Amino acid sequence: FAGLCYAEFASMIPIAGSAYTYAYATLGEFLAWIIGWDLILEYAFGAATVAVGWSGYTVSFLRENLGINFPLALSAPPGPIKDTAGNIIAHGVFNLPAALIAVAVTLLLIRGIKESASFNSIIVIIKVIVVVLFIVAGIGYVSPDNILSPPCPADNPGCSPFMPFGFSGIITGAAVIFFAYIGFDAVSTAAQEAKNPQRDMPRGILGSLAICTVLYILVSGVMVGLVDYSALKEAAAPLATAIDGALKADPGATQTFMGKILGVFSSWIIKIGAVLGLSSTMVVMTMGQPRVFYSMSKDGLLPSWAAKIHPKYQTPHITTAITGTVVAILAGFVPISLLGELVSIGTLFAFVIVGTGIIILRSSNPTLNRPFKVPFVPLIPLAAVVSA
Repeated sequence: FAGLCYAEFASMIPIAGSAYTYAYATLGEFLAWIIGWDLILEYAFGAATVAVGWSGYTVSFLRENLGINFPLALSAPPGPIKDTAGNIIAHGVFNLPAALIAVAVTLLLIRGIKESASFNSIIVIIKVIVVVLFIVAGIGYVSPDNILSPPCPADNPGCSPFMPFGFSGIITGAAVIFFAYIGFDAVSTAAQEAKNPQRDMPRGILGSLAICTVLYILVSGVMVGLVDYSALKEAAAPLATAIDGALKADPGATQTFMGKILGVFSSWIIKIGAVLGLSSTMVVMTMGQPRVFYSMSKDGLLPSWAAKIHPKYQTPHITTAITGTVVAILAGFVPISLLGELVSIGTLFAFVIVGTGIIILRSSNPTLNRPFKVPFVPLIPLAAVVSA
């Protein structure tokens, strides 16, 4: 529902800024100001969340595949570090790899949108290939019991086998995991830099959302089918953990063709693919925030320096540098669980604003040129607001 609303706005108002721009056009400066800062929770905190995930896969790859033991204290935020069994094995100080990747992505984005787009295109192709191969190789080793009859949590011994945490658990999980699907929002922030935004933005928003939805469902289904879901809770590299668990449960699996592919995945491909894939996600998330600041500055809601463009690279270099610094600090000091919750808060509020904006603009200016139209207005925009 939200994706359809974003597609209409992005084709109609092809200006950088995403939900902020749409709020400014329909709800006025005050709400636009609020949503502009709210988007920090979505983009900056979102990039920090992904950076922490990147750090987990990178440290796991260095330790288990290259034999390089990166200091645990420098790979986690302040607080206890637990193993997969929940035992405390060390205490974190600062997540250095997460901060370093945030700085690297920031420098890439300052250099230029074309360079960033080329990097992202290559990485996305690799990422999709890895995801598809994981699904194909892993689906044959899925245990139906892991999906249909998972064990009940200790604090709820009489739970339903298929829903160990009940319907409330599904709702709670959905409130966090939908973070994985919000890339289409970031697509809309770059509308001003698209060649043909009236045509390309709806295609990019709805196409990416559809493809990612299918792939995420298949990947998560295979993962919890390979191992008991509880084994993934504290895992820094959950895909690799799922594969390792499946191969240990069936030692003969590596004798089959798909089992050999799965074994290769466990050693190298999944972790490399995850590192590259999370890098591309960081590029998109970090790119979105400076463009919101740029639009706010153009509207007079931020100082003029926030809209300054680099004379050589033609990018909003000042706000990109500020965003990258904030992301690096957050990634180094804040736990991934808290970051994910904050991202969800920011995104849900943005969805409410965008859905409301569609309803208001259809009523106040029905003759406005709309290259893409949300069907069944006001039902679909209202559904976006209510469900958020």
